[in-house]
Amino acid sequence: MPLCGEIVKEKRDMEIEDFATYQRESRKTWNVIAMDSAIVYPTLGLVNEAGEVAGKIKKIFRDKGGNLAEEDRQALKHELGDVLWYLTQICTELDLTLAEVAAANIEKLFSRLERGQIQGDGDNR
Repeated sequence: MPLCGEIVKEKRDMEIEDFATYQRESRKTWNVIAMDSAIVYPTLGLVNEAGEVAGKIKKIFRDKGGNLAEEDRQALKHELGDVLWYLTQICTELDLTLAEVAAANIEKLFSRLERGQIQGDGDNR
């Protein structure tokens, strides 16, 4: 009987000959996640709206050489408003105010700045 690590290696080395094989095999890693929480909808909305902001900016660079027109600025303002709305709903569900989230963020950023850790990655820098 193969060990768990051997099974994983076997699956990693599997030849995927068609999408039906991929679909059948990938389903083995799927799990139902209950989403009966008030925080799920605004979190998904936030990610969706942030993606729309990113898409608009991508197109400004792809199609306009990065030149931001007033119409682009206005369109981004509306999308950012949607981002703000979803962020606000998440804060409300977590019993946080936007002011305390903003204050905590500034505190974190200035701490990193003072310690010379403003660049890089990771939460604990």
